[in-house]
Amino acid sequence: MHLASYLGVARTTWYSHADPIAIPLKSQDDVKDEQTKVSLLDLSKQVTPPCRLNPLIFNGHVQTCWTAIKGLDIPITYKRRIFISNSTTYPGTFAVDFVGPTPETAPEPDVSLPQRTTYYTEDEFKLMGSDDDKPMLIMLHGLSGGSHEIYLRHVLRPLCLEDGGWEACVVNARGCAQSKITSGVLYNARATWDVRQMVDWCREKWPRRKLFGIGFSLGGNILTNYLGEEGAKCKLDAAVIVSNPWNLEVSNLALQRSWIGLHVYARVMGTGMKQLFEDHFEQITKGNPDIDIEKVRSARYLHEFDRYVQCPTWGWPTEGAYYRDASSVEPLLAIRIPVLAIHAEDDPIAVNEAVPHEEIKQSRHVVLCSTSLGGHLSWFEIGGERWFSRSACAFLQKMANEADLEALKKQREIPEPETTTSHKKPVVYDPIRRKLLIPDVA
Repeated sequence: MHLASYLGVARTTWYSHADPIAIPLKSQDDVKDEQTKVSLLDLSKQVTPPCRLNPLIFNGHVQTCWTAIKGLDIPITYKRRIFISNSTTYPGTFAVDFVGPTPETAPEPDVSLPQRTTYYTEDEFKLMGSDDDKPMLIMLHGLSGGSHEIYLRHVLRPLCLEDGGWEACVVNARGCAQSKITSGVLYNARATWDVRQMVDWCREKWPRRKLFGIGFSLGGNILTNYLGEEGAKCKLDAAVIVSNPWNLEVSNLALQRSWIGLHVYARVMGTGMKQLFEDHFEQITKGNPDIDIEKVRSARYLHEFDRYVQCPTWGWPTEGAYYRDASSVEPLLAIRIPVLAIHAEDDPIAVNEAVPHEEIKQSRHVVLCSTSLGGHLSWFEIGGERWFSRSACAFLQKMANEADLEALKKQREIPEPETTTSHKKPVVYDPIRRKLLIPDVA
Protein backbone atom coordinates (compact mmCIF):
# COMPACT_ATOMS: atom_id res chain seq x y z
CA MET A 1 0.00 0.00 0.00
CA HIS A 2 1.26 3.45 -0.89
CA LEU A 3 2.31 5.75 1.99
CA ALA A 4 -0.45 8.21 1.10
CA SER A 5 -3.00 5.45 1.64
CA TYR A 6 -1.68 4.89 5.16
CA LEU A 7 -2.23 8.60 5.74
CA GLY A 8 -5.80 8.37 4.44
CA VAL A 9 -5.12 10.29 1.22
CA ALA A 10 -6.91 8.44 -1.57
CA ARG A 11 -5.86 8.53 -5.20
CA THR A 12 -8.65 9.79 -7.46
CA THR A 13 -9.02 8.50 -11.02
CA TRP A 14 -11.55 9.80 -13.53
CA TYR A 15 -13.17 7.82 -16.34
CA SER A 16 -15.24 9.43 -19.08
CA HIS A 17 -15.88 9.68 -22.79
CA ALA A 18 -13.20 11.50 -24.78
CA ASP A 19 -15.84 14.12 -25.59
CA PRO A 20 -18.31 14.27 -22.67
CA ILE A 21 -21.42 16.38 -22.99
CA ALA A 22 -21.09 20.12 -22.49
CA ILE A 23 -23.10 21.55 -19.59
CA PRO A 24 -24.49 25.00 -20.47
CA LEU A 25 -24.17 27.44 -17.57
CA LYS A 26 -26.51 30.26 -16.66
CA SER A 27 -25.41 33.69 -17.84
CA GLN A 28 -23.82 35.72 -15.06
CA ASP A 29 -24.69 39.06 -16.65
CA ASP A 30 -27.00 40.58 -19.22
CA VAL A 31 -24.68 39.87 -22.13
CA LYS A 32 -26.43 37.66 -24.69
CA ASP A 33 -23.26 36.35 -26.30
CA GLU A 34 -22.51 32.69 -26.80
CA GLN A 35 -23.39 30.73 -23.70
CA THR A 36 -20.64 29.51 -21.43
CA LYS A 37 -20.32 25.74 -21.32
CA VAL A 38 -18.20 23.30 -19.36
CA SER A 39 -17.76 19.62 -20.01
CA LEU A 40 -19.40 17.18 -17.61
CA LEU A 41 -15.94 15.86 -16.71
CA ASP A 42 -14.49 19.29 -15.95
CA LEU A 43 -17.56 20.31 -13.96
CA SER A 44 -17.33 17.13 -11.89
CA LYS A 45 -13.63 17.64 -11.24
CA GLN A 46 -14.16 21.27 -10.24
CA VAL A 47 -16.67 20.46 -7.51
CA THR A 48 -15.15 17.23 -6.15
CA PRO A 49 -13.01 17.81 -3.03
CA PRO A 50 -9.76 15.92 -2.41
CA CYS A 51 -10.43 12.50 -0.89
CA ARG A 52 -8.73 12.56 2.51
CA LEU A 53 -10.10 9.86 4.81
CA ASN A 54 -9.54 8.83 8.40
CA PRO A 55 -6.17 7.00 8.35
CA LEU A 56 -7.26 4.78 11.26
CA ILE A 57 -10.06 3.36 9.06
CA PHE A 58 -7.40 2.17 6.70
CA ASN A 59 -8.95 -0.13 4.07
CA GLY A 60 -12.18 -1.08 2.36
CA HIS A 61 -13.13 -3.77 4.86
CA VAL A 62 -12.65 -1.52 7.88
CA GLN A 63 -14.41 1.37 6.12
CA THR A 64 -17.36 -0.86 5.22
CA CYS A 65 -17.66 -2.49 8.64
CA TRP A 66 -17.38 0.92 10.33
CA THR A 67 -20.89 1.71 9.10
CA ALA A 68 -22.21 -0.77 11.66
CA ILE A 69 -20.67 1.22 14.52
CA LYS A 70 -22.92 3.86 16.03
CA GLY A 71 -21.71 7.24 14.86
CA LEU A 72 -23.24 10.61 14.12
CA ASP A 73 -26.96 11.05 14.61
CA ILE A 74 -28.55 13.10 11.85
CA PRO A 75 -32.13 13.88 12.88
CA ILE A 76 -34.02 13.78 9.61
CA THR A 77 -37.82 13.91 10.01
CA TYR A 78 -40.01 12.15 7.44
CA LYS A 79 -43.65 12.19 6.44
CA ARG A 80 -44.78 8.94 4.80
CA ARG A 81 -47.30 8.48 2.01
CA ILE A 82 -48.44 5.12 0.64
CA PHE A 83 -48.77 5.21 -3.14
CA ILE A 84 -50.91 2.82 -5.16
CA SER A 85 -48.82 1.46 -8.01
CA ASN A 86 -49.99 2.35 -11.51
CA SER A 87 -48.22 -0.70 -12.92
CA THR A 88 -50.70 -3.16 -14.44
CA THR A 89 -48.07 -5.88 -14.38
CA TYR A 90 -46.91 -5.38 -10.78
CA PRO A 91 -49.73 -3.67 -8.91
CA GLY A 92 -49.71 -3.07 -5.18
CA THR A 93 -48.45 -0.25 -3.02
CA PHE A 94 -45.14 1.33 -2.06
CA ALA A 95 -44.10 3.79 0.64
CA VAL A 96 -42.41 7.13 -0.01
CA ASP A 97 -40.90 9.14 2.84
CA PHE A 98 -40.71 12.91 2.29
CA VAL A 99 -38.24 15.01 4.26
CA GLY A 100 -40.16 17.42 6.47
CA PRO A 101 -39.23 20.30 8.78
CA THR A 102 -37.80 19.36 12.15
CA PRO A 103 -40.66 19.76 14.67
CA GLU A 104 -40.18 21.80 17.81
CA THR A 105 -41.36 18.86 19.87
CA ALA A 106 -40.78 15.24 18.98
CA PRO A 107 -43.92 13.52 17.66
CA GLU A 108 -45.37 10.54 19.47
CA PRO A 109 -43.32 7.57 18.19
CA ASP A 110 -45.14 5.11 15.94
CA VAL A 111 -43.67 1.64 16.42
CA SER A 112 -45.02 0.60 13.02
CA LEU A 113 -42.72 3.14 11.33
CA PRO A 114 -38.99 3.93 11.39
CA GLN A 115 -37.72 6.51 13.87
CA ARG A 116 -38.86 10.15 13.32
CA THR A 117 -41.39 9.07 10.69
CA THR A 118 -45.12 9.76 10.74
CA TYR A 119 -47.86 9.47 8.14
CA TYR A 120 -49.20 12.41 6.19
CA THR A 121 -52.75 13.27 7.02
CA GLU A 122 -55.06 13.57 4.02
CA ASP A 123 -55.27 17.34 4.51
CA GLU A 124 -51.48 17.68 4.70
CA PHE A 125 -51.00 15.61 1.56
CA LYS A 126 -53.55 17.64 -0.42
CA LEU A 127 -51.54 20.81 0.27
CA MET A 128 -48.25 19.44 -1.13
CA GLY A 129 -48.47 20.77 -4.68
CA SER A 130 -46.96 24.15 -5.48
CA ASP A 131 -45.46 26.24 -8.26
CA ASP A 132 -42.09 26.70 -6.58
CA ASP A 133 -38.82 26.01 -8.39
CA LYS A 134 -36.88 24.42 -5.55
CA PRO A 135 -34.50 21.58 -6.35
CA MET A 136 -35.99 18.19 -5.44
CA LEU A 137 -33.97 15.04 -4.77
CA ILE A 138 -35.43 11.54 -5.23
CA MET A 139 -33.41 8.89 -3.38
CA LEU A 140 -33.10 5.10 -3.71
CA HIS A 141 -31.56 3.15 -0.83
CA GLY A 142 -29.45 -0.02 -0.84
CA LEU A 143 -30.38 -3.69 -0.41
CA SER A 144 -33.00 -4.26 2.34
CA GLY A 145 -32.47 -0.68 3.56
CA GLY A 146 -34.80 2.31 3.68
CA SER A 147 -35.17 5.99 4.45
CA HIS A 148 -33.72 5.46 7.94
CA GLU A 149 -30.24 4.60 6.61
CA ILE A 150 -27.52 6.92 7.86
CA TYR A 151 -25.76 7.17 4.47
CA LEU A 152 -28.87 8.83 3.02
CA ARG A 153 -29.04 11.26 5.89
CA HIS A 154 -25.42 12.31 5.31
CA VAL A 155 -26.63 13.69 1.96
CA LEU A 156 -29.92 15.07 3.26
CA ARG A 157 -28.41 17.12 6.06
CA PRO A 158 -26.43 19.64 3.96
CA LEU A 159 -29.16 19.91 1.34
CA CYS A 160 -32.33 19.97 3.42
CA LEU A 161 -31.27 21.01 6.92
CA GLU A 162 -28.16 23.18 6.67
CA ASP A 163 -28.81 24.74 3.26
CA GLY A 164 -32.56 24.63 3.63
CA GLY A 165 -33.21 25.11 -0.06
CA TRP A 166 -33.84 21.52 -1.11
CA GLU A 167 -36.80 19.18 -0.89
CA ALA A 168 -36.29 15.42 -0.93
CA CYS A 169 -38.00 12.07 -0.70
CA VAL A 170 -36.95 8.43 -0.39
CA VAL A 171 -38.67 5.76 -2.47
CA ASN A 172 -38.67 2.71 -0.19
CA ALA A 173 -38.44 -0.60 -2.02
CA ARG A 174 -41.51 -2.72 -1.43
CA GLY A 175 -41.40 -4.32 1.99
CA CYS A 176 -38.51 -2.15 3.22
CA ALA A 177 -38.48 0.47 5.99
CA GLN A 178 -41.38 -1.25 7.76
CA SER A 179 -43.65 -0.84 4.75
CA LYS A 180 -46.23 -3.46 3.85
CA ILE A 181 -46.33 -5.66 0.78
CA THR A 182 -49.70 -5.78 -0.94
CA SER A 183 -48.60 -7.28 -4.25
CA GLY A 184 -47.20 -10.64 -3.15
CA VAL A 185 -43.67 -9.83 -4.39
CA LEU A 186 -40.57 -8.13 -3.07
CA TYR A 187 -38.49 -5.91 -5.33
CA ASN A 188 -35.55 -6.94 -7.52
CA ALA A 189 -32.45 -5.25 -8.93
CA ARG A 190 -34.23 -3.93 -12.02
CA ALA A 191 -37.55 -3.01 -10.42
CA THR A 192 -37.79 0.47 -11.91
CA TRP A 193 -41.58 0.91 -11.99
CA ASP A 194 -41.97 2.58 -8.59
CA VAL A 195 -39.22 5.15 -9.13
CA ARG A 196 -40.65 5.86 -12.60
CA GLN A 197 -44.08 6.52 -11.10
CA MET A 198 -42.53 8.73 -8.41
CA VAL A 199 -40.55 10.85 -10.87
CA ASP A 200 -43.65 11.29 -13.03
CA TRP A 201 -45.73 12.21 -9.95
CA CYS A 202 -43.18 14.78 -8.77
CA ARG A 203 -42.99 16.35 -12.21
CA GLU A 204 -46.78 16.69 -12.30
CA LYS A 205 -47.06 17.89 -8.69
CA TRP A 206 -44.22 20.43 -9.00
CA PRO A 207 -43.93 21.32 -12.71
CA ARG A 208 -41.23 23.97 -12.14
CA ARG A 209 -39.00 22.07 -9.77
CA LYS A 210 -35.55 20.87 -10.76
CA LEU A 211 -35.60 17.09 -10.28
CA PHE A 212 -32.53 15.06 -9.37
CA GLY A 213 -31.93 11.45 -8.41
CA ILE A 214 -29.40 9.62 -6.27
CA GLY A 215 -29.05 5.87 -5.84
CA PHE A 216 -26.96 3.94 -3.33
CA SER A 217 -25.59 0.43 -3.89
CA LEU A 218 -28.45 -1.73 -5.24
CA GLY A 219 -30.53 1.47 -5.44
CA GLY A 220 -27.77 2.81 -7.69
CA ASN A 221 -28.20 -0.22 -9.94
CA ILE A 222 -31.98 0.32 -10.06
CA LEU A 223 -31.58 4.04 -10.75
CA THR A 224 -29.06 3.37 -13.53
CA ASN A 225 -31.47 0.90 -15.10
CA TYR A 226 -34.26 3.47 -14.87
CA LEU A 227 -32.14 6.21 -16.46
CA GLY A 228 -31.21 3.91 -19.32
CA GLU A 229 -34.80 2.80 -19.88
CA GLU A 230 -35.98 6.41 -20.00
CA GLY A 231 -33.17 7.62 -22.24
CA ALA A 232 -33.74 11.09 -23.72
CA LYS A 233 -37.26 11.33 -22.30
CA CYS A 234 -36.04 11.10 -18.69
CA LYS A 235 -37.71 13.69 -16.45
CA LEU A 236 -34.76 13.96 -14.07
CA ASP A 237 -32.27 16.75 -14.72
CA ALA A 238 -29.17 14.94 -13.40
CA ALA A 239 -28.26 12.07 -11.07
CA VAL A 240 -25.58 10.65 -8.78
CA ILE A 241 -24.80 6.93 -8.44
CA VAL A 242 -22.87 5.77 -5.34
CA SER A 243 -21.27 2.32 -4.84
CA ASN A 244 -23.22 0.67 -7.64
CA PRO A 245 -22.41 -3.07 -7.98
CA TRP A 246 -23.01 -2.63 -11.76
CA ASN A 247 -22.30 -6.18 -13.01
CA LEU A 248 -24.23 -8.22 -10.44
CA GLU A 249 -22.89 -11.58 -11.55
CA VAL A 250 -19.28 -10.48 -11.28
CA SER A 251 -19.91 -8.82 -7.90
CA ASN A 252 -21.63 -11.91 -6.50
CA LEU A 253 -18.98 -14.33 -7.75
CA ALA A 254 -16.31 -12.09 -6.23
CA LEU A 255 -18.12 -12.25 -2.88
CA GLN A 256 -18.11 -16.04 -3.02
CA ARG A 257 -14.36 -16.24 -3.73
CA SER A 258 -13.16 -15.10 -0.31
CA TRP A 259 -13.99 -16.17 3.24
CA ILE A 260 -14.93 -12.66 4.37
CA GLY A 261 -16.91 -12.03 1.21
CA LEU A 262 -18.96 -15.20 1.61
CA HIS A 263 -19.26 -15.54 5.37
CA VAL A 264 -19.53 -11.85 6.26
CA TYR A 265 -20.92 -9.74 3.42
CA ALA A 266 -22.96 -12.32 1.49
CA ARG A 267 -24.22 -13.76 4.75
CA VAL A 268 -25.22 -10.39 6.25
CA MET A 269 -27.02 -9.37 3.05
CA GLY A 270 -28.71 -12.75 2.81
CA THR A 271 -29.85 -12.48 6.42
CA GLY A 272 -31.31 -9.04 5.73
CA MET A 273 -33.33 -10.33 2.79
CA LYS A 274 -34.46 -13.41 4.72
CA GLN A 275 -35.75 -11.10 7.46
CA LEU A 276 -37.80 -9.23 4.85
CA PHE A 277 -39.14 -12.58 3.67
CA GLU A 278 -40.19 -13.51 7.20
CA ASP A 279 -41.65 -10.06 7.86
CA HIS A 280 -43.91 -10.46 4.81
CA PHE A 281 -44.19 -14.25 4.83
CA GLU A 282 -47.95 -14.51 4.28
CA GLN A 283 -48.11 -11.99 1.44
CA ILE A 284 -45.08 -13.44 -0.41
CA THR A 285 -45.91 -17.14 -0.09
CA LYS A 286 -49.61 -16.66 -0.84
CA GLY A 287 -48.92 -15.36 -4.32
CA ASN A 288 -45.84 -17.46 -5.06
CA PRO A 289 -46.55 -21.22 -4.79
CA ASP A 290 -43.26 -22.05 -6.55
CA ILE A 291 -41.20 -20.78 -3.59
CA ASP A 292 -39.76 -23.64 -1.52
CA ILE A 293 -40.12 -22.25 2.00
CA GLU A 294 -37.75 -24.76 3.59
CA LYS A 295 -35.00 -23.95 1.10
CA VAL A 296 -35.45 -20.22 1.74
CA ARG A 297 -35.20 -20.72 5.48
CA SER A 298 -32.10 -22.89 5.11
CA ALA A 299 -30.37 -20.34 2.86
CA ARG A 300 -27.36 -18.61 4.38
CA TYR A 301 -26.08 -16.31 1.66
CA LEU A 302 -27.51 -13.66 -0.64
CA HIS A 303 -27.08 -15.71 -3.82
CA GLU A 304 -28.99 -18.58 -2.20
CA PHE A 305 -31.83 -16.25 -1.26
CA ASP A 306 -31.93 -14.98 -4.85
CA ARG A 307 -31.96 -18.57 -6.12
CA TYR A 308 -34.87 -19.63 -3.92
CA VAL A 309 -36.95 -16.43 -3.90
CA GLN A 310 -36.13 -14.08 -6.77
CA CYS A 311 -35.86 -16.75 -9.45
CA PRO A 312 -39.21 -18.51 -8.86
CA THR A 313 -40.90 -15.16 -8.23
CA TRP A 314 -39.81 -13.44 -11.43
CA GLY A 315 -39.09 -16.32 -13.78
CA TRP A 316 -35.33 -16.33 -14.08
CA PRO A 317 -34.05 -19.93 -14.30
CA THR A 318 -30.93 -19.30 -12.18
CA GLU A 319 -29.52 -16.56 -10.01
CA GLY A 320 -26.84 -16.05 -12.67
CA ALA A 321 -29.53 -15.33 -15.26
CA TYR A 322 -31.10 -12.88 -12.81
CA TYR A 323 -27.81 -11.10 -12.17
CA ARG A 324 -26.94 -10.83 -15.86
CA ASP A 325 -30.40 -9.57 -16.80
CA ALA A 326 -30.72 -7.07 -13.95
CA SER A 327 -27.22 -5.59 -14.20
CA SER A 328 -26.91 -1.92 -15.15
CA VAL A 329 -23.82 -2.14 -17.35
CA GLU A 330 -25.55 -1.94 -20.74
CA PRO A 331 -28.33 0.49 -19.69
CA LEU A 332 -25.75 3.14 -18.80
CA LEU A 333 -25.05 3.42 -22.53
CA ALA A 334 -28.61 4.66 -23.06
CA ILE A 335 -28.46 7.39 -20.39
CA ARG A 336 -29.05 10.91 -21.72
CA ILE A 337 -28.84 13.09 -18.59
CA PRO A 338 -25.65 14.11 -16.70
CA VAL A 339 -24.60 11.46 -14.20
CA LEU A 340 -21.75 11.42 -11.68
CA ALA A 341 -20.86 7.91 -10.49
CA ILE A 342 -18.74 7.52 -7.34
CA HIS A 343 -16.85 4.31 -6.60
CA ALA A 344 -14.10 3.08 -4.27
CA GLU A 345 -11.59 0.65 -5.75
CA ASP A 346 -11.33 -1.19 -2.41
CA ASP A 347 -15.09 -1.68 -2.14
CA PRO A 348 -15.49 -5.32 -1.01
CA ILE A 349 -19.15 -5.56 -2.12
CA ALA A 350 -19.39 -3.51 -5.32
CA VAL A 351 -16.02 -4.83 -6.44
CA ASN A 352 -13.77 -2.93 -8.80
CA GLU A 353 -13.71 -5.68 -11.42
CA ALA A 354 -17.49 -5.24 -11.89
CA VAL A 355 -17.19 -1.55 -12.76
CA PRO A 356 -17.82 -1.00 -16.51
CA HIS A 357 -14.91 1.32 -17.18
CA GLU A 358 -14.97 0.76 -20.94
CA GLU A 359 -18.73 1.33 -21.20
CA ILE A 360 -18.36 4.57 -19.26
CA LYS A 361 -15.75 5.67 -21.78
CA GLN A 362 -18.39 5.16 -24.47
CA SER A 363 -21.04 7.26 -22.71
CA ARG A 364 -20.93 11.03 -23.11
CA HIS A 365 -23.38 11.44 -20.21
CA VAL A 366 -21.70 9.46 -17.41
CA VAL A 367 -18.52 10.35 -15.53
CA LEU A 368 -16.94 8.02 -12.97
CA CYS A 369 -14.93 9.28 -10.00
CA SER A 370 -12.96 6.31 -8.66
CA THR A 371 -10.99 6.53 -5.42
CA SER A 372 -8.34 4.12 -4.18
CA LEU A 373 -9.88 4.08 -0.68
CA GLY A 374 -13.41 4.31 0.68
CA GLY A 375 -15.11 0.94 1.04
CA HIS A 376 -18.82 0.46 0.40
CA LEU A 377 -21.01 3.54 1.00
CA SER A 378 -18.38 4.68 3.48
CA TRP A 379 -15.47 7.09 2.76
CA PHE A 380 -15.25 8.07 6.44
CA GLU A 381 -13.29 11.23 7.16
CA ILE A 382 -11.82 12.32 10.48
CA GLY A 383 -14.77 13.38 12.62
CA GLY A 384 -17.23 10.91 11.10
CA GLU A 385 -18.35 12.79 8.00
CA ARG A 386 -18.38 10.96 4.66
CA TRP A 387 -16.45 12.23 1.65
CA PHE A 388 -18.95 10.87 -0.86
CA SER A 389 -21.65 13.07 0.65
CA ARG A 390 -19.61 16.24 0.15
CA SER A 391 -18.85 15.20 -3.44
CA ALA A 392 -22.43 14.26 -4.31
CA CYS A 393 -23.89 17.41 -2.74
CA ALA A 394 -21.37 19.67 -4.48
CA PHE A 395 -22.28 18.15 -7.85
CA LEU A 396 -26.01 18.43 -7.20
CA GLN A 397 -25.70 22.03 -6.00
CA LYS A 398 -23.67 22.96 -9.07
CA MET A 399 -26.22 21.43 -11.40
CA ALA A 400 -29.17 22.99 -9.56
CA ASN A 401 -27.76 26.48 -9.16
CA GLU A 402 -25.45 27.11 -12.10
CA ALA A 403 -26.38 24.75 -14.93
CA ASP A 404 -28.91 25.98 -17.49
CA LEU A 405 -31.21 22.98 -17.24
CA GLU A 406 -33.62 24.22 -19.90
CA ALA A 407 -30.81 24.52 -22.44
CA LEU A 408 -29.60 21.09 -21.37
CA LYS A 409 -33.04 19.61 -22.07
CA LYS A 410 -32.99 21.11 -25.57
CA GLN A 411 -29.62 19.45 -26.19
CA ARG A 412 -31.27 16.14 -25.33
CA GLU A 413 -33.72 16.55 -28.19
CA ILE A 414 -30.86 16.11 -30.67
CA PRO A 415 -30.64 12.34 -31.29
CA GLU A 416 -27.29 10.66 -30.85
CA PRO A 417 -26.00 8.28 -33.51
CA GLU A 418 -26.83 4.62 -32.95
CA THR A 419 -24.12 1.99 -32.67
CA THR A 420 -24.35 -0.03 -35.87
CA THR A 421 -22.14 -2.32 -37.91
CA SER A 422 -20.78 -1.17 -41.26
CA HIS A 423 -21.22 -4.47 -43.07
CA LYS A 424 -24.58 -5.76 -41.80
CA LYS A 425 -26.90 -2.78 -41.73
CA PRO A 426 -29.42 -2.25 -40.29
CA VAL A 427 -28.11 -4.24 -37.31
CA VAL A 428 -28.41 -1.99 -34.25
CA TYR A 429 -27.13 -2.50 -30.72
CA ASP A 430 -29.87 -1.89 -28.14
CA PRO A 431 -28.39 -1.38 -24.66
CA ILE A 432 -31.68 -1.82 -22.80
CA ARG A 433 -33.02 -4.96 -24.49
CA ARG A 434 -33.72 -7.48 -21.74
CA LYS A 435 -34.41 -11.20 -21.55
CA LEU A 436 -37.16 -10.90 -18.95
CA LEU A 437 -39.85 -8.95 -20.79
CA ILE A 438 -41.99 -6.58 -18.73
CA PRO A 439 -44.95 -5.22 -20.69
CA ASP A 440 -45.10 -1.91 -18.79
CA VAL A 441 -41.56 -0.89 -19.78
CA ALA A 442 -40.86 -2.95 -22.87
